[in-house]
Amino acid sequence: MAARLRTRWRVVSQSFERPVRALIGSLVLAVASAGHAAETKLPSPAPAPAPALAAAPASAPASTLAAPTSLRPTSSTSTPSTSTSSAPSQIAKPSPTVALNPSAFFKYFQYDGHDAVFDQPAGPGTYRNPVLAGFYPDPSITQVDGKFYLVNSTFTFFPGIPVFESRDLVHWHQIGNVIDRPRELNFDNKDVSRGIFAPTIRYNKGLFYLITTAVDAGGNEVFVAKNPAGPWSDPFLLPSLEGGIDPSLFFDDDGKAYVVNNGLPEGGPRYEGHRAIWIQEFETATRKLVGPRKMLVNGGVDPAKKPIWIEGPHMYRHDGWYILMCAEGGTSTQHSEVVLRSKSPWGPFKPYKGNPILTQRDLPADRPDPIINAGHADLVAAPDGSW
Repeated sequence: MAARLRTRWRVVSQSFERPVRALIGSLVLAVASAGHAAETKLPSPAPAPAPALAAAPASAPASTLAAPTSLRPTSSTSTPSTSTSSAPSQIAKPSPTVALNPSAFFKYFQYDGHDAVFDQPAGPGTYRNPVLAGFYPDPSITQVDGKFYLVNSTFTFFPGIPVFESRDLVHWHQIGNVIDRPRELNFDNKDVSRGIFAPTIRYNKGLFYLITTAVDAGGNEVFVAKNPAGPWSDPFLLPSLEGGIDPSLFFDDDGKAYVVNNGLPEGGPRYEGHRAIWIQEFETATRKLVGPRKMLVNGGVDPAKKPIWIEGPHMYRHDGWYILMCAEGGTSTQHSEVVLRSKSPWGPFKPYKGNPILTQRDLPADRPDPIINAGHADLVAAPDGSW
């Protein structure tokens, strides 16, 4: 489903002085919103005057951001357009010959998305999905004292990792950001598809924990806070997870804590997209990983089918079982969620026969107002014990 969104960001220039390279080609912004075109504006925050938008100087580095297929240049000698007036039409209908040079430099942008599906109020006793419409990928959620708290990926945007609060899982409002100080992480000169991947928020013994991967910007790390609105600590680095992504914290009933994450399989990958899920104990006193690591899932729920991109793991305990839920299939149209269970956090984990438990890949492509590419999910227990 497409988005209704009005938001403002300072984009990856944490000095707030230097212009930042964040678009492909000549002021072309490709916005993915379930096939719906959106209006994009590039003003300056009031009351400052609008900044001049110009092509990158000749000495500026070329953009290395991987463009969608429709935006990849067909020839290495393609000549980019330098006109800014054609940007709206290029956004709606990306040209297959847009070159990756020159890059656009700017300090600020605003995006407004409008979808007619949100113009009509929901009926009595109903609500509309998505409950947070727009740019909120990879959500993670926890519940404390009857309030739910949600975070999501923000890649190289600053401030990063917004924290939302709700009492009913439908109506959400933002109460803060985990990354709100330039010194916490440095996203300068990083492509917009790097940075913060798949954060997980959890609560244990008076502290909120946020664990995530800052791709090309520090690696895997943990933040802590007494109040989810902040302030959050500076990051505690987890260097032993080098090469892994999507870490998640699990606090067991016996007081022990664990990190599960995506990493390379033992012996290395046998095919493109072959990954594994690993576990290691996490020491809350030192905020470090300790003891041995163990591979829990190799490839996916059915290794014979060579599944790809097992990632985004979360572990839970319910009715004496340890539940492991993961994303599988990649983040495009084959995205899905799968689930496994075991009597021990160290496994062995047995896949559920009805996997995947969440996906849109088998639904008709021409269905109205589709929600697509669904995966990277999280589970939460409500105060009444329901999930």
